[in-house]
Amino acid sequence: MAIAPKLETKLREWVSAGVLDAATAGRVREFEDARAEPKLRWPIVLAVAFGALLMGAGVLLFVAAHWDELSPAGRFSLVLTMVAVFHVAGAFTADKFEKLAIALHAVGTITLGAGIFLAGQIFNLEEHWPGGVLLWAIGAWLAWAIRRDWPQALLAAILTPWWIMGEWWTRTERVAGSDWVAAQFALLLAFTYLSARIADDSSPVRRALTWLGALAIIPASIWLLLSYPTYEFSYRTHNLNVIVMGLVGAIALPIALAYWLRGSAAWMNLAAALFVIGLGAFVFKNHGDNILAYVWEALGAIGLIAWGMKESRRERINLGVAGFGVTVMGFYFSSVMDKLGRSLSLIILGILFLLGGWLLERTRRRLVASMAAKGAAA
Repeated sequence: MAIAPKLETKLREWVSAGVLDAATAGRVREFEDARAEPKLRWPIVLAVAFGALLMGAGVLLFVAAHWDELSPAGRFSLVLTMVAVFHVAGAFTADKFEKLAIALHAVGTITLGAGIFLAGQIFNLEEHWPGGVLLWAIGAWLAWAIRRDWPQALLAAILTPWWIMGEWWTRTERVAGSDWVAAQFALLLAFTYLSARIADDSSPVRRALTWLGALAIIPASIWLLLSYPTYEFSYRTHNLNVIVMGLVGAIALPIALAYWLRGSAAWMNLAAALFVIGLGAFVFKNHGDNILAYVWEALGAIGLIAWGMKESRRERINLGVAGFGVTVMGFYFSSVMDKLGRSLSLIILGILFLLGGWLLERTRRRLVASMAAKGAAA
């Protein structure tokens, strides 16, 4: 089994500089290779992940089917057992099968959320659902602090902003534009997660955050474009001070997180913040249905490609190319298709899919190849 690429690179540099001789470097390789954990094949990883999820779903369905038959004391005991059993099983399997232990602990944290809300139902606690999400997030943070598993960090990265947006929604229920602020927060946070993976730190946690950001950016962009409908003003108040304070927090929190993750390299996230603010301004003024908004989105996609080229991140290039294609298709459906006849619009749509898809894929491959050549030269 080969050692980590970063260590191999360092060994070569040390041998070239005369810090280590070739024999010592070879012994280091043998030592690291001997203690390295065998890499699991993807079918095994897939089986562990789906097995854990199916087991958790089965337990929850069993509890739901017999919930009405249990007394309040029995319900609470069952909730505690359901949360504890997965963590206990994970502790017993940690030495024998670490990946299984990671999956079981993750399911245990997921069932913690169900346990929190079920406990609230059992004891008829005051309804404030963001408080339950906060307790769930605290549980995920504690699990990550103890275990340092990437699924725990990923759950904390999902639950913490969910709690923040929940508190925002409950406090601005009668304020017009609250969803508009929340959508900008979600989009900029997605950019922050996407940029978590940097050259000198590519840990499993950062890789998980990158995947989360990549999956969230396009849905968050669409949410922002649809987040300021005019009918809100017919039944909500318009409190400008609340909106301004919320918008400041929506921008400041992801930027602060980006600085914590990336250090001085977070200046690129400021450019992403300008893009989000600009897109939000177009939505505020024209409700996202404006050619300038589509031009701004296309420029944002190109900027994301340039960001990926600068930091040698293939996922940003791929996402930027996909975002550019989605922007072109969105403009066609909203501003062009309804002005053409049915048959002509379908013909042009087919051409866009075939020719546009081919051009985008060709461009993407050239950019990735150029990035790889630049990295090899460096």
